[in-house]
Amino acid sequence: MKTKKECLMTADGFLELENELNDLKLNKRPEIISALKEARAQGDLSENADYDAARNAQAELEGKIKELEFMLENAKIIDNKDKDMINIGSVVTISYIDDNEEEEYKIVGSMESDPMNNKISNESPIGKAVIGKKAGDIVSVTSPNGSFDVKIIKVA
Repeated sequence: MKTKKECLMTADGFLELENELNDLKLNKRPEIISALKEARAQGDLSENADYDAARNAQAELEGKIKELEFMLENAKIIDNKDKDMINIGSVVTISYIDDNEEEEYKIVGSMESDPMNNKISNESPIGKAVIGKKAGDIVSVTSPNGSFDVKIIKVA
């Protein structure tokens, strides 16, 4: 029997995915259908670049819709009840021991991760190291670039 893959995420991440899915279904899908109709009206489909482009856009859109539906169907929303212990949904301030530089990250499920906006996955090296820890703890992070230590300054 095939096991169901859970998509761990925060409630905010779930809502963002729902909104994105609704936008794709209610706005983007009709736009592409309209573009397909216009391209068909131009005549010979064998040499119609507009038709090919619209079909490719439709295929990409339908793939994205299926992916989002799968993620939402298999979502497990993590409610971080213990605000002192780090879990998915926690906002963590850490200090790198070597250079005393501080960073703030939100720990999210892998589907929500966005490192450019300081949302890191619970499966990332730092995420794995800090899950279950509390403010004041010093943890060792093992990454592809080697190991380093961080001190957890604050958990929110």
